[in-house]
Amino acid sequence: MTTILLILGFIIVASLACYATILILKLRKQTADRLAKQAELDATHKAKLEEHLDSIRYIATAMLEDRCELSEGVMRIANLFNIISLSEQVANDYPAIFKHFAVIESHPIMAERKQLEKRARMKLDYARMRSEAELETEILQEAKLLTTFTPTPLH
Repeated sequence: MTTILLILGFIIVASLACYATILILKLRKQTADRLAKQAELDATHKAKLEEHLDSIRYIATAMLEDRCELSEGVMRIANLFNIISLSEQVANDYPAIFKHFAVIESHPIMAERKQLEKRARMKLDYARMRSEAELETEILQEAKLLTTFTPTPLH
């Protein structure tokens, strides 16, 4: 009888050990899969970030070479910084760009602009041109800095 209980106990312990081993192997696989997926997401995020940073540098260069109007460049750069969630971090480094952006960000474009009365369009154009004239030198200096922009790590 004790031999049977001993064998039965051994079978139960062996079964539990096998089950624990199976669970540990499943957990390791899940962890490895999760880490691989996270690495893939990180790589995708980094590639997208680099793409946006390259766009910022390209637009800044185009502004300096007069291939892109000042307001259009400012609008695109500021929006790209918003997309990559760096606006607050860089706003103090590029105050003229963000000051001009504050003036023009709510201006309607394309079809919305065409729907405005001529007087309203002229008023918006005047505000944009006045801001451009006032900030042009500083914006171009900041654009020159942006041609080599690399974000500083937060941690």
